Amino acid sequence: MQQESLGFDIDFEQEIVAGVDEAGRGPLCGDVFAAAVILDPDNPIVGLDDSKKLTEKKRTLLALEIKEKAKAWAIARGSVAEIDEINILQATLLAMRRAVEALSETPTLLRVDGNQDPKSAIPAMTIIKGDALFAEISAASILAKDARDQSMIEADKHYPEYGFAKHKGYGTKAHLEALKEYGVTPLHRRSFAPIKKLLVD
Repeated sequence: MQQESLGFDIDFEQEIVAGVDEAGRGPLCGDVFAAAVILDPDNPIVGLDDSKKLTEKKRTLLALEIKEKAKAWAIARGSVAEIDEINILQATLLAMRRAVEALSETPTLLRVDGNQDPKSAIPAMTIIKGDALFAEISAASILAKDARDQSMIEADKHYPEYGFAKHKGYGTKAHLEALKEYGVTPLHRRSFAPIKKLLVD
């Protein structure tokens, strides 16, 4: 099957396609995560979908299955320090490039969720809502989201008063109230407006 994209013809049957997605652009704290996945057509995974449509338990189970059945997968992150230094978008694209570079098999084409090309060495197609359209992007979405959630559950052990395990770092009422009461932790993104305001106040 031939499709035209990016100004050249792509024969998808000959391509090694990796799905790429991120998790954690919106929260007030923690690293941003990205994943890249090359699925095995001979070892299908049932139930892949946009990670936001799945329960936390289902995501974790699917993440284990993806790691077991995919031809190749990798998870990477952009740190809080990198987010504050180069901004959240650039840290996200950096995490995506790291995930692609960490794959044990080199893809010939990337399908990337959203409209931002991570500008790796591999040609990329950006696809709005791609995590609901392509299984390999869904798989990457699930791995990134599960890894991000697990990191916040771990953070909760060190800072239990903030409720990270519950809200995963998003700016909920409970999280904002905890910030006002206990202050800003090293995990918080100082370049984000609510955190910046607390530091100034």
